[in-house]
Amino acid sequence: MLPVSVGNFSKSLEKFYASDCNIKGKIPNEVGNLSSLLDLKLSDNNLIGSIPTSIHNLRNLQGMFFPYNKLTGFIGDHICKLQHLGVIDLGQNQLSGSLPNCLGNVTSLRKIYMDSNKLSSNIPTSLGNLKDLIQLDLSSNNMVGSLPPEIGNLKVATQMDLSMNQFSNRIPTEIGGLQNLVHLSLRHNKLQGSIPDSMSNMVGLEYLDISHNNISGTIPMSLEKLQYLECFNVSFNKLHGEIPSGGPFKSLSSQFFINNEALCGLSRFNVPPCPTSSTHRSNRKKLLVLFLLLGIALVFVPIAFLFLWIRYRRGKRSPQQADSLFMATTERIAYYELLQATDSLSDSNLIGSGSFGSVYKGVLRSGTAIAVKVFNLQLEAAFKSFDTECEVLRSLRHRNLVKVITSCSNLDFKALVLEYMPNGSLDKYLYSHNYFLDIRQRLSIMIDVACALEYLHHGCSSPVIHCDLKPSNVLLDEDMVAHLSDFGISKLLGEGENDLYTKTLATFGYIAPEYGLDGLVSVKCDVYSYGIMLLETFTRRKPSDFEGDLNLKRWVSYSLPEAVTDIVDANLVTPTDNCLQKELDVVASIMKVALDCCAESPAKRTDMKDVVGMLQKIKIQLLAREHVLGISCSKLITFFCFVLALDLCMILFSEMLVSFNVCHCFLLILVLQNGRT
Repeated sequence: MLPVSVGNFSKSLEKFYASDCNIKGKIPNEVGNLSSLLDLKLSDNNLIGSIPTSIHNLRNLQGMFFPYNKLTGFIGDHICKLQHLGVIDLGQNQLSGSLPNCLGNVTSLRKIYMDSNKLSSNIPTSLGNLKDLIQLDLSSNNMVGSLPPEIGNLKVATQMDLSMNQFSNRIPTEIGGLQNLVHLSLRHNKLQGSIPDSMSNMVGLEYLDISHNNISGTIPMSLEKLQYLECFNVSFNKLHGEIPSGGPFKSLSSQFFINNEALCGLSRFNVPPCPTSSTHRSNRKKLLVLFLLLGIALVFVPIAFLFLWIRYRRGKRSPQQADSLFMATTERIAYYELLQATDSLSDSNLIGSGSFGSVYKGVLRSGTAIAVKVFNLQLEAAFKSFDTECEVLRSLRHRNLVKVITSCSNLDFKALVLEYMPNGSLDKYLYSHNYFLDIRQRLSIMIDVACALEYLHHGCSSPVIHCDLKPSNVLLDEDMVAHLSDFGISKLLGEGENDLYTKTLATFGYIAPEYGLDGLVSVKCDVYSYGIMLLETFTRRKPSDFEGDLNLKRWVSYSLPEAVTDIVDANLVTPTDNCLQKELDVVASIMKVALDCCAESPAKRTDMKDVVGMLQKIKIQLLAREHVLGISCSKLITFFCFVLALDLCMILFSEMLVSFNVCHCFLLILVLQNGRT
């Protein structure tokens, strides 16, 4: 057993580990004398009795680990005085009573494990105050009541297990706000009502188990959007209607849908087919669809081949790096680990500085390279910048956005841990003498940035305005794929909003006129900044290079289309280049797209969806001119025209065939069959 003399240990003791030591008896009150303790681990023993009230004296405690014991009694309010507590693990004991209402005041909590006890209360609504909570496990208790709507405030949570309890009533619609949640288990409860359609917003979900409840209604078709979903168990409920068949449902097991009231759908789900509005479909439509699909396939085969060739040239990310990065995202990274990874934020690891802080390169123990953005908390605006980036980036997922692995935040330190970009920024490649990008690379990078903006403006539930587009905020990975970064002054548009006002100004030269004059920002401000950056990328002239009434936009517009050679980066083309005119034509097309983005009136600026399409067409033309597939541009166009003409002929032929022959044949067959019967 633990002797009372443990209270005589050094007051500077920070870690007390006594796990799996077959310790019996009670935890002595004297443990509260260890006032400097940071971690207390007594897991996997035979401890009995209650948690001593003196534990509230451990004001610096960050980790309390008492799982796999035989502790009894209540979880007292004295736990709530541990204001630095990050992890509390009381799982696999015999604790009873309720969760303390004050637990929501311990805002430092990141992980709560209280599974396999005898807790019998509601979930306190104050739990929604734990903004940094990553994991919550209350499974295998006797907890009752409704799931509180405040559960939707746990925005950074990745795992939540509330299974094997007595929870009742509806699943709150607010749960759809948990866009970072990966694992959610609500199985073996008494939940009622329907599956909230808002669950389709839980874009990070991989595992969802709501089996063995009283859930009724239909399965929302919108859940097909959950592209990472691998487990969706709704067995032993009262569901009816069609089982979705698209998206992740293509690979789900039929066992996930057994023992419901009246589910229907594809035969692979072992359910009856859903009734259709008409039992007989037109054979004419079947033939038309068949020929149309064949024609579409013929058109897209060469395009797919071209796409695969581009992917082959770009190469693949190292599997080892991808795996280690995934491992890094599943856990919060502690402050001391960041210091270790960055050699205590040494100057030798400094890779960049900005308005609100500095960025350091680091390497985690797993071998994963990371970039750590440390905010300068001496600047008041840095706090808002950190909060803004966290709010914006927690729900964003796109290959052309810099991935946020996690964050680290306490009273005197705030940092974002980002995916490391080994090739630095676009700014470095444009203005450093020992780096060079050809036309194709520059165009590919700017298409990547356009795709990122298209996603921010049109692919998010709430449109995001970046507000600070410039080459230094475009980072390049090992494959030279561009990733947009630095969302420190970005803005989120509310429902129905098209613009809003701000007092935060972006970088001079990239600011849209209405942004600089009135502080009015909209997605069209990003379009303007993108146009300026597109001009800069191919002219290698900064907006700050011009004075007076002349600016980058006017300088380019004065030279188009006749004098492209006067504005294009001299390193891109040479007078002896055999393809000089063709490359100049490509640059002229790009400049036109850029100028359309830079229109003075926001209403006249090109939408980012259209920008992506136009630049991709220009890239295809460029690749064709470079004889990528050994086919000249004219031959490629002729080939496409031939395929399209062939499609048209096939459709017309099928129309004629169906109109004059097929229907008569089918009627004759039906008559013969009826005669036989």
